[in-house]
Amino acid sequence: MKKKVPGKESEDPKAELKYAKISAKKVRDVARLLKGKPALDAVAFVKCIRRKSARLIEDLLHSAIANAENNSNLAANRLRVESVIVEEGPVLKRFIPAARGSAHPIKKRMSHIRVILKNVGER
Repeated sequence: MKKKVPGKESEDPKAELKYAKISAKKVRDVARLLKGKPALDAVAFVKCIRRKSARLIEDLLHSAIANAENNSNLAANRLRVESVIVEEGPVLKRFIPAARGSAHPIKKRMSHIRVILKNVGER
């Protein structure tokens, strides 16, 4: 484990969304496509995908780029997507009425999404 040195900003720029009301499986389909892409190209790429998970990842990419520019003084055109980590969050367990007075269980899944960028040289 790395030691944190006060004043040293070696931390990669990142953004995190917790408790997104979408299953991790649906988000991973979009997240898998972005690894290694330049950050600005990834934003343009995700805008073309018409899914809720793409919209969530697009907002996270904008946030991570803004964090890099404001906190680490990095240029947006020098960033690439290091990884998009999607983890399962808590599950809300609900029941839906069924025939003859019975009930069927429903799992409303949530996920935690983390976008990590990496600073690379000029493109």
